[in-house]
Amino acid sequence: MEFTRRRLLSTLPAAGLLAVLPARTGFAAGSAAAADPALLLANTRAVFAGTAEINARPEAAAKVAALHATARANLAAMADTGTATGELFAGVPLGTSDVNLATSYRMLYEIALATRAPGGGLHGDTAAQRRAVEGLVWLHERYYGDQARGYYGNWHNWEIAISTHVGKTFALLADVPGAVPAGLLTTYVASMDAYLRNGKDGDVDLDSRFHTGANLADITTNRIIQGALLAAAQETGGEARIARALEDQLTVFATIDPYDIRHGNTDGYYADGSFIQHHSVAYTGSYGRALLTRVVQTLKILDGTGFANTGALVPVVQRWVRDGFAPLIFEGWMMEIVKGRSVVRTTSGYTDVATVVEAVVDLADYAAGAEAAALKSYVKHIRATSRAALDPTGFVSPVSVVRYADIVGDEALPPADLNPAARSVAYNAMDKHVHRRPGFAFALARSSDRISKYEYMSGENLMPWFQGDGAYYLYLSGQDQTRAYGVDYYTVVSPYGLAGATAPVERRGTVPELYDGKLWYDNPGHPLNFTSSSESQNTYVYFPRGTNRHSGGAVLGAYGTSAMVQSDDVAYAERERLPDDFVVYRNATATKSWFMLDDEIVVLAAGVGDPAGRTVTTTVDARTADPSAAVTVTGARRDGRAWEGPGTAELSWLRYADAAEGTAVGYVFLDAPRVRVGLEDVTRSRRVVRTGNPDTAVTRTVFSATVDHEPRHGLARLAYALVPHASAEQLDTYRGRGPLTVTANSPRLQAVRHSGLRLEAANSFTPGSHDTAGLSIDGPASVLVRTGDDGRVGVAVADPTMDRDTVTVVLRGQPLRKAAGDDGIRVSRVAGGTKLVVDTHHAYGRSLTVSLET
Repeated sequence: MEFTRRRLLSTLPAAGLLAVLPARTGFAAGSAAAADPALLLANTRAVFAGTAEINARPEAAAKVAALHATARANLAAMADTGTATGELFAGVPLGTSDVNLATSYRMLYEIALATRAPGGGLHGDTAAQRRAVEGLVWLHERYYGDQARGYYGNWHNWEIAISTHVGKTFALLADVPGAVPAGLLTTYVASMDAYLRNGKDGDVDLDSRFHTGANLADITTNRIIQGALLAAAQETGGEARIARALEDQLTVFATIDPYDIRHGNTDGYYADGSFIQHHSVAYTGSYGRALLTRVVQTLKILDGTGFANTGALVPVVQRWVRDGFAPLIFEGWMMEIVKGRSVVRTTSGYTDVATVVEAVVDLADYAAGAEAAALKSYVKHIRATSRAALDPTGFVSPVSVVRYADIVGDEALPPADLNPAARSVAYNAMDKHVHRRPGFAFALARSSDRISKYEYMSGENLMPWFQGDGAYYLYLSGQDQTRAYGVDYYTVVSPYGLAGATAPVERRGTVPELYDGKLWYDNPGHPLNFTSSSESQNTYVYFPRGTNRHSGGAVLGAYGTSAMVQSDDVAYAERERLPDDFVVYRNATATKSWFMLDDEIVVLAAGVGDPAGRTVTTTVDARTADPSAAVTVTGARRDGRAWEGPGTAELSWLRYADAAEGTAVGYVFLDAPRVRVGLEDVTRSRRVVRTGNPDTAVTRTVFSATVDHEPRHGLARLAYALVPHASAEQLDTYRGRGPLTVTANSPRLQAVRHSGLRLEAANSFTPGSHDTAGLSIDGPASVLVRTGDDGRVGVAVADPTMDRDTVTVVLRGQPLRKAAGDDGIRVSRVAGGTKLVVDTHHAYGRSLTVSLET
């Protein structure tokens, strides 16, 4: 098969394209090996409407009833298409709103869906089908068919959302005799091609920044369905459209190689499990979910059709689940660090995970043996550990609902996490780190000149400024995470006081506040062409990157280290080329490290301050609780006297406890000035963080522990440890001769030693030699060294700049030899120790490890 520019055999992991796509001649209509477009459409109907057998199952009853209830409500709201009204559905005015046009198409699809979903009163209702088709005709004649008037607002609605609803509506009705007027399908296909304006010649353009990742999967799935509709109607070009769309969609299965970028595209999954969309946004929890859902649906609609060997793709998607999603899901909750602007939506992290569960349920049906069992056990694990009941009625497919019921009801399947109990995952390709232990999970968000500091768009995530500057989230086992994080966390916690953030004391304006209520900066006449979807808007407004290269970390077994140099964003750095009325903000400075152990997360900060002379604050933690909860804050001063908060004091340790949730967190101050502890009830509207949120007032008790850095004191440093579930007695043991020692804390080098774990960890930031705790490191690097019970010494090394060819580390002490480890590490003896030369060329932040013995 000839792939020309789409040839991907070198980049698709686990399955070459020749194992996925049949020979092109197999698509030829009438050939003995012809694929079956009618089966593809039947599969599509089964995915969304179910089947008579599936829908008759009692477990599917609620889902089927919901489909029919939605359709009845839509029919009741539907206007007479013979009138001149500007609404097809009451309360959804048309003519200027692309969102309302897409919504109208969705409501027509929902009507058609009920008529093909067995088990409800609208099943087979020809009158309802006729009204749905009349609606398609009416919308095309008045609001969609005129290419000169269309394509306003968000490109996504025109190129993806509307086409999705239209294609599925036609697929639902394609085999109903007389349901679809002659010529309507081809008319719509021509219009959908014409609205693919970020494409090329009415088709996908793999070189377009819009046709990547989850967006590409959506567009190509739509075109697969369109091709099947054309082929089933014996129109020309149907099989060719399917083949081309499949070739394009297969690009999303390819692991992104940052050293061999194809079509300028950096969106997709990376070798370390990272997922990026919009070229620089860490997005597993939103667009990554959409991509997972879409490709699993594609597996289902292609099943048995002969258009592709979908089984060859299953191992790829399994890896996404195991390494991309599972670490980011804690007790049924999707972590905030990978959700982009969707962190402030009112749907919760539990709802996010429900969509992942549906995909895993279906994926398990295509896996085999131990892999299928592991996926099914993971579904049961999420159900068993989530604090929110998973409602399968929210699944897209009745088939998935029944499959889920079968998994849950299988008593021979034990619940089992895909994560080991202790796991540390460095998502360095997207500047994130997740550290898991029984009882808690720690999630860290960094940024760099590669990865955006945050995502704002369309009035969502209005105050995001410090979400990628070392903000972190400590999830505690057994807690309802909606009471700790989610939209209410961002609503009541100051955007300058997110846990982990170092920020200057100032007030920043939201985009609507700065630009006369507009949701973006509008200046198309400027040479940078600021429009709602321009590259300049992305670069400087929607998801600006940082300006420092240093952001990365290393993993040794289940232990991790992470490091970042906090920087200004690109807008401030390039302010001279921006329009005069474009508002930029200067950041504070800080060099930070996080050392993630068994019982502690140790945080070091150095060079903390502000060249502009502003006061800077570093937030040790910010937690929320129900106002009725019996929250207590206790601690000990440095001189040993007991302390109770709120207030300000020189503290040795601090303990936050929420009796209602049964949770507690300890804070050990290894090197800190006075700590300011707050505990207050805060009431704000959810609309302060997202214009589309309901104006619902939220009241939460907000606990904060903050260190103030005054400019008169110069650049500051800070060292502390988070100790999840700590008791007062445990925290008191860190005083004096505790297990933790800070061996270096400067903008050049940060390092700690844990005597109990026999572990030393260091992050170096500058060129030259760095010496500490028996280590000598040449140049910037992240290093972990641990001596095991067997006497072997394990070492992990990573390049947090991603630019170095080699990193050299010397271990002081008796000479050691290589017992096992990566080929990229050369070990030799030197005077006074052992020298490691680590090949980090093109490792993209990956840890290289070695085991040494005497």
